[in-house]
Amino acid sequence: MLQLTRPLAIIDLETTGVNLGTDRIVEIAIVKIMPDGKKLVKRKLINPEMPISAGSIDIHGITNEMVKDAPTFRQVANELKQYLDNCDLAGYNSNRFDIPMLAEEFLRIGMEFESKGRKLLDVQKIFHMMEQRTLSAAYRFYCQKELEGAHGAEADASATWEVLVAQVSKYPQLGTNIDTILKCIGEEPVVDYARRFVLENGVEVFNFGKHKGRSVAEILKAEPQYYDWMMKGDFPLHTKQKLTEIFNRTMLKKGQ
Repeated sequence: MLQLTRPLAIIDLETTGVNLGTDRIVEIAIVKIMPDGKKLVKRKLINPEMPISAGSIDIHGITNEMVKDAPTFRQVANELKQYLDNCDLAGYNSNRFDIPMLAEEFLRIGMEFESKGRKLLDVQKIFHMMEQRTLSAAYRFYCQKELEGAHGAEADASATWEVLVAQVSKYPQLGTNIDTILKCIGEEPVVDYARRFVLENGVEVFNFGKHKGRSVAEILKAEPQYYDWMMKGDFPLHTKQKLTEIFNRTMLKKGQ
C-alpha cells in the first residue's frame, strides 16, 4: 500500500482548450488522500469568462450554458489554495498540463502557486514507462474495471488515484512512498511549467527557438532586448515570472 507522509492531492482539470497562455479552467476536481488513508473530494465548475471551444465541449461535455452562473476562478482561488496547502500533487499528465494550467490561473489573479517544497507525481509517467497506454486503458489494465464518465474531472482524478495504488502493488521497484516512486521514474526539475526553460547541469537554458540549449542568463546579458521580446510575447505568465527572476539575478550580478 502507498505510504504517505503528508496529503497527496490528485488534480484533474477540464478547460476551454489546451493553450496554457490563453485557455481557462471550466472544471476542477481534487481528490485528496490523507496520510491515514482518508479520501476527500472537492469538485467545482468554474466560469472561464471566455467561450469554451467546440472541440473541448466534444471531449468533456461542459457547455458555456453549464458554467455561465458558476463562480470565476478568482472567487474560488483562496478556497482551492487552502485546500492544496501542504499537499504533494499528482495527476495524469499533470506535470505538463494540469499543474501548469492551475498555476497560470493563480498567477493571472496575482496569487502565487509554487511547486517548491512539493513533490510532483505524474501517474502517466509511471504508466508510459511500464505499459504505454491511456488513462482508460490504465484503469482497465490495473484495476480490471471500465472507466465510466471518462473526461469528467472527478471520475478521472479518482481513477488516477486507483491506478496509482494498483501500480504500487504491481511494481515493487516503485517502493511505497512518493520519494521512492520519484526516485524510480525520475523527478524532472521544474524551471517554468511550460518547459520553455530547462535545467542542464544546474543552469537554466532555453528549450525553444534560436537560442535552444544556450544559457538563459548569458543570452539576457548579451541581448537584454530578448527579455523585452519574451515579456511582450504570448508566453505563459509563469514563464515570464521565471524569466524575470533570471533577468533580475543576471543584472544584479552584472552590476556588481
